[in-house]
Amino acid sequence: MAFSTSFGSSFSSFTTISSPTSSITLCIFKSHQNNLSMGGYPRLCGRMVLNCSYPEMGPTSEPVNGRQPHRHSMPPFNARLDEVGMPKPSFKWCRVLLKVSGEALAGDQTQNIDPKVTMAIAREVAAVTRLGIEVAIVVGGGNIFRGSSWAGSSGLDRSSADYIGMLATVMNAMFLQATMESIGIPARVQTAFRMSEVAEPYIRRRAVRHLEKGRVVIFAAGTGNPFFTTDTAAALRCAEINAEVMLKATNVDGVYDDNPRHNPNASLLDCLTFQDVLSRDLSVMDMTAITLCQENNIPGIAKPFNLIE
Repeated sequence: MAFSTSFGSSFSSFTTISSPTSSITLCIFKSHQNNLSMGGYPRLCGRMVLNCSYPEMGPTSEPVNGRQPHRHSMPPFNARLDEVGMPKPSFKWCRVLLKVSGEALAGDQTQNIDPKVTMAIAREVAAVTRLGIEVAIVVGGGNIFRGSSWAGSSGLDRSSADYIGMLATVMNAMFLQATMESIGIPARVQTAFRMSEVAEPYIRRRAVRHLEKGRVVIFAAGTGNPFFTTDTAAALRCAEINAEVMLKATNVDGVYDDNPRHNPNASLLDCLTFQDVLSRDLSVMDMTAITLCQENNIPGIAKPFNLIE
């Protein structure tokens, strides 16, 4: 059963993670490359044209946006190795960041966590890490508590509401970590503020080291500051750990120029640049996250594919 649609953003939607009761859509950005010189990549109508990393396309010699992560000498978890014991550089991206919304974790439920969904995500991530690709995850908390929705209720100010929402993301992260470890995926949770009894504090160099060792790193508690969304946290962490692309797993099945729940004539959008999103004020991700991605040249593609591809 597919999730309901949502209104526009700089994404194209991809059905990538599914369970008997639900499915998740992956959306990734297409970067508008102004004032950027990158040889070897074609341009069309002022846009950077990026190809999907389908298996038949073979390896890519360069990172798409110059954000090549440092490769440690220790092979990742169950990586495919060459004759000298090093991971085979067979893929366009070596390090990716996946943003999982709280609503996606709820599946068909209106709140809480659907174990079928977390297991589906864990199995998809396991398949990717076995290819030698490093995976980091940022989780939302909207399935449990959304600060912006509760601010003003019963005297709750926005800052306090946002901090409660950050705690909700930690609950989701711990659940996802437990699911991954149950099927043999080494995972670490790092929080934006200290909760040493249940998770590591976020330390950029430590997070990168975990990734180099083949562990999945799950970032929780957003940026650690109120008034910032977990989408912004995802863009920030993506830039900090030098991930080559940010993917978004959410409960939408398409990108539209208007909210299709209210407008039956809303049109599905196949491809948008960041500049299109900003100028048209489209809103699946907030403007801060979009601007961060644009300024840090975090790219994406605009064709259907699944997480493994």
